[in-house]
Amino acid sequence: MKKKKENILKAALGYAGSYKYLTYLSFVLAAATAVTGLMPFVCLWRIIREVIEAAPDYGNATGIVHNGWMAVWFSLGTMLVYFAALMCSHMAAFRAAGNMKKILLSHIAKLPVGFADEMGSGKLRRIVLETTASTETLLAHNLPDMIQAVVTPVCMVVMLFLFDWRFGIACLVMVVIAFACMMQMAGSAMADDMKRYQNALENMSNEAVEYVRGIPVVKTFGQTVFSFHRFKASIDDYSKFCIRYTKRCRPHMIAFTVIINATFAGLIGVALFLTRGGAATQDILANFLFYVIFTPVIVTVMNRVMFMSENAMLLEDAILRMNEVLAISPLADPENNAHPNGASVVLEDVTYHYAGDENAAADHISIKAKEGSTVALVGPSGSGKTTAAALISRFFDVEEGSVRIGGADVRDIPKEELMNTVSYVFQDSKLLKRSIADNLRLAKPNATGEEMEDALRKAQCDDIIRRLPQGIHTVLGSEGTYLSGGEQQRIAIARAILKNAPVVILDEATAFADPENEVLVQRAFRELTAHSTVIMIAHRLSTITGADTIYVLNHGSVEEAGTHEALLEKNGLYASMWREYSKAISWKVGETV
Repeated sequence: MKKKKENILKAALGYAGSYKYLTYLSFVLAAATAVTGLMPFVCLWRIIREVIEAAPDYGNATGIVHNGWMAVWFSLGTMLVYFAALMCSHMAAFRAAGNMKKILLSHIAKLPVGFADEMGSGKLRRIVLETTASTETLLAHNLPDMIQAVVTPVCMVVMLFLFDWRFGIACLVMVVIAFACMMQMAGSAMADDMKRYQNALENMSNEAVEYVRGIPVVKTFGQTVFSFHRFKASIDDYSKFCIRYTKRCRPHMIAFTVIINATFAGLIGVALFLTRGGAATQDILANFLFYVIFTPVIVTVMNRVMFMSENAMLLEDAILRMNEVLAISPLADPENNAHPNGASVVLEDVTYHYAGDENAAADHISIKAKEGSTVALVGPSGSGKTTAAALISRFFDVEEGSVRIGGADVRDIPKEELMNTVSYVFQDSKLLKRSIADNLRLAKPNATGEEMEDALRKAQCDDIIRRLPQGIHTVLGSEGTYLSGGEQQRIAIARAILKNAPVVILDEATAFADPENEVLVQRAFRELTAHSTVIMIAHRLSTITGADTIYVLNHGSVEEAGTHEALLEKNGLYASMWREYSKAISWKVGETV
């Protein structure tokens, strides 16, 4: 366990680069403050002893002022040196935290797009933010404190026995007992609890993100929070764990707090023993007063040790989670570059499993789309529609079979060329909190104003641009400028039109659009798909009746394929879905179903 922690610390310092030497300098300075920080107590002891020895003629106590000023100078010196130690440790910590975030985000940018969905965006966000935050806290604050927590007890033990070993033993016994209580909380069991605690936080964060994304559905169908069972379950699990962990630590924490703060009681017992019979010497009185004043330092040091061990465990857990992300391999670069010859799309006997799922999300799927044709993917929820579309864009790599665009396997097409070949419009397209122009230029960085305006016009965005105070240069999210879901979708379609990719994938892109926006979105689709091969995922079956081929997926496999009319004549799964869909759209309030 010790070796593991040392490796974690070494890994954290490694991200600081040459700045790690500032951390080592902070160790030296912190160790110096551990010594100088105790010197005012020595000066205080000398003052107490001199006052007691001079009583009742206090005029003979000539060293009080000198010792008082010495205590002040030691205190000021300690503060300045400790400030310098923190300056050094913070510079190294900020460099380490910055480098960690850069390395992590740079690696994430190379990973397949589907990786974020598999891991969960909430969990990924916590790893990026919490790992760097834990590193900054430990390197900037806890490491100097750790050095003090090691050096200070050594100096304290020397001081405890330097003045009166009998009072020193009384203090040491209480410290040992308190330390034993603390170790009941801070041992290997606490490390396991910290891991479970972080897991609970990640699960809750993940489910919270999914809940927020699903708010449109909640509002549409009048569901309550309890409809999101996983979100509520994650909150309940977190609550139960915290309560259980708190109750388990409570008796040890109470014992630790009581014992470490009752050290003075042991001193009183020793003082009473030494002065039995009424004989109280000046040395005993001076030493007793010194130890009573000195014991609060023991409390501070022990509390620092306790919280230091907790933060070290948090860093260890954070680094391990970061390493889990860094261990994920990016998609392999093509060994032999291939270039699409046309815009046909073929999925041949494709199989894919999501991590941890025994059932195949895509189970030997075969789909063909001729250049310029429109292919629709329909089926029940979880049937594999989105997975098939994601494999075309190479969000993941297939486990079996192949995906080809223009005759070239997507694994052999250079990544940049593949991105320019395929345009993907998600059902809940998100825009950056930048200007409309900045959002459009994500598709084409060198786009001219005329090209952007033409794309916006084709995407039916004229009404949006007219009401924005600064047109396409209006920054979204500023000064109350927000767009509805349907309006965001039209901007996303304008971005896809500007990209002008030969293959377009529409993933239920009208799912959350209101009726007015849906009409405009459908017009924008016609402009977007006029000269492209289109793969369309749809739950509103009326939008895909004109598709050249409709593939009906179920349980990860293609169950049926054909035109709308042919599938209705077949009277299979598609015909059943069409009947249910027709019944749903013809339903009116007040009718009996």
